[in-house]
Amino acid sequence: MAQGSGDQRAVGIADPEDSSPNMIVYRKIEDIITKMQDDKTGGVPIRTVKSFLSKIPSVVTGTDIVQWLMKNLSIEDPVEAIHVGSLIAAQGYIFPISDHVLTMKDDGTFYRFQAPYFWPSNCWEPENTDYAIYLCKRTMQNKARLELADYEAENLARLQRAFARKWEFIFMQAEAQVKIDRKKDKTERKILDSQERAFWDVHRPVPGCVNTTEMDIRKCRRLKNPQKVKKSVYGVTEESQSQSPVHIPSQPIRKTTKEDIRKQITFLSAQIDRHCLKMSKVAESKEPSQQRVKRWGFSFDEVLKDQVGRDQFLRFLESEFSSENLRFWLAVQDLKKQPLQDVAKRVEEIWQEFLAPGAPSAINLDSHSYEITSQNVKDGGRYTFEDAQEHIYKLMKSDSYARFLRSNAYQDLLLAKKKPESEQGRRTSLEKFTRSVCCWRRVRMAAALHPRGGFLPAVGKVAGGQAPHRPDAVLLTVPAAGPGPDDPTGRRRRSTSADRVSLRGDLVTVKEKE
Repeated sequence: MAQGSGDQRAVGIADPEDSSPNMIVYRKIEDIITKMQDDKTGGVPIRTVKSFLSKIPSVVTGTDIVQWLMKNLSIEDPVEAIHVGSLIAAQGYIFPISDHVLTMKDDGTFYRFQAPYFWPSNCWEPENTDYAIYLCKRTMQNKARLELADYEAENLARLQRAFARKWEFIFMQAEAQVKIDRKKDKTERKILDSQERAFWDVHRPVPGCVNTTEMDIRKCRRLKNPQKVKKSVYGVTEESQSQSPVHIPSQPIRKTTKEDIRKQITFLSAQIDRHCLKMSKVAESKEPSQQRVKRWGFSFDEVLKDQVGRDQFLRFLESEFSSENLRFWLAVQDLKKQPLQDVAKRVEEIWQEFLAPGAPSAINLDSHSYEITSQNVKDGGRYTFEDAQEHIYKLMKSDSYARFLRSNAYQDLLLAKKKPESEQGRRTSLEKFTRSVCCWRRVRMAAALHPRGGFLPAVGKVAGGQAPHRPDAVLLTVPAAGPGPDDPTGRRRRSTSADRVSLRGDLVTVKEKE
């Protein structure tokens, strides 16, 4: 692929892309990465973390990276340091070891530095055949850390259809790479697998993430066809032009209008928004994650801190016709954030809605809290309803919150992510491909060991037997060497195309009974 460009740079041949905007950014990032990895100048501590029955080699934490950036790049705001780290991670120089989304987090998440061989400054332009070999290689290794994600399984199925005629070559290439990888040390192989995965996360990112390797076609046009600078910028007047032997009258310069400025501002704003690093659409999902829902069960404060948790809790209270308690609590919280000139008006609105005689959404307060609140309303302030809010909080925590955790609404959210995994009837393209890769070798070996047919271990019955995974399907395998039951003469029947199966990498298909 891009090995040639790396060789050219090694022997000193000038690369015309060294002055490109992307290459300038890469050089700056690589200077930062080099300083991060330098122990002599106080780099980021790289260590091997011991976990249960295993070791995680050569990792750093997100907190260490953020602190290093703040210290060495003179950054005062942690949010800015996280943003800079996310921009570096988006280019693939730093990557999380357990996530396909290349972002930086200021926590204990483990990160690893990318090998210089995979740096984008080497001008990589990987093809789809390389990606197919990589995905096929991962399916051959029976390891949990190498399992394909859903989008990778879909990409593999799409590539298999696109390269159907050369799939045998792709399969052989992947098989050869697996044999080479098995000869390497276990720790080295684990690091290289993660670095190769991060390389493809940059060039074939998760759906919804920004592809930093794409080149905007408008930028390419500007590089190839630079705009000519007007002569008026250099002070060339019409008189000097008139002395030219071939005089072409210049067009009158149109004055810039407000509409032109407005269009230019709109265009620049769109460019800024386009180049901002956006989060993955996975984080923008309307359905809360299972881990997020579990946190709601830790304490009542976790529900109130989470916007989605408050919405779900409010929906539950509305079903029980007791939502006025939460609405009062939220109204008091909002009151504390109001500007001073709006506080008195907002205090009166809350009193009339929740506490006044005949209020439309009256709440249940004890006499002591009601008397204190009534006195505070006369001289309204941000903390007028402090006692009433504390009483309502304790009431919801002891009664409504416990019923919310036992409700069907919360239990359905908690188990929503487990239902698709428990459905055994569905089979993804990854499972079908993995079964095919494992089966075609067994069929080839079984054909040599069992020439007369019969039951084959881990495959099923040969030639017409029922497939073990579906009662209504027949597994097409190698035909039996002896005469078939439909040939009374005893002569060997010629196998048809429906009975054959390719022994060189094609899929073992399952045919429905007619």
